[in-house]
Amino acid sequence: MATSRSFIFSNLFVFFLVMATTHGQAPAPTPSGPTNITAILEKAGQYTLFIRLLKSTQASDQINTQLNSSSSQGLTVFAPTDNAFSSLKSGTLNSLSDQQKVQLVQFHVLPTLLTMPQFQTVSNPLRTQAGDGQNGKFPLNITSSGNQVNITTGVVSATVANSVYSDKQLAVYQVDQVLLPLALFGSSSAPAPAPEKGGSVSKGSASGGGDDGGDSTDSSDAERIGSGFGIRIGIVATIAASSLWI
Repeated sequence: MATSRSFIFSNLFVFFLVMATTHGQAPAPTPSGPTNITAILEKAGQYTLFIRLLKSTQASDQINTQLNSSSSQGLTVFAPTDNAFSSLKSGTLNSLSDQQKVQLVQFHVLPTLLTMPQFQTVSNPLRTQAGDGQNGKFPLNITSSGNQVNITTGVVSATVANSVYSDKQLAVYQVDQVLLPLALFGSSSAPAPAPEKGGSVSKGSASGGGDDGGDSTDSSDAERIGSGFGIRIGIVATIAASSLWI
């Protein structure tokens, strides 16, 4: 009987020891995966169109590769909301080539990490991944007053609404306008309107017996013929009416 009690107490001791050890352990830390720009924007919401543009141009892969590189100096991303894209003129994005869409996305990315306080001391124009702003094609200028940060591109003016995400490698800021660069949307880069058909050729002239001159002549002849024909019909009608009264 004593042996049985000793066995029971021994098992209970082992049981409580295991339970105490198990509950005393801290939970295993959640593994932190590599930084992913699209995952960050998806979690924040209201960036569906910008995410689609990032993926279609493969700019998201480029950004993620840079962020997870040991030599990365960090990145700053200005993310336009879906409302910002909806305010664009109809067909704006469809009018761009694939290369121009890449440049448009890259214009929203700075190759360095900037915090909110650093916006007050930056030197304009800022360099973006689309190119150097000094050449006048991709100027991005930032002005800061208190907590308000404004961005001008020479085409549009935008406001940094708030900070979406920030860590030691990446800062993502919400902007209320799509940042349109001069190189793609400036007046100098707009295609010249096509000349109107026949705009340089007058109706009365012909070059080497061209069709335009022939059409004009035919039209005049038709008017004269129609006029003469109408006179003859009038004469015939008058004679016929006179014969009825005889």
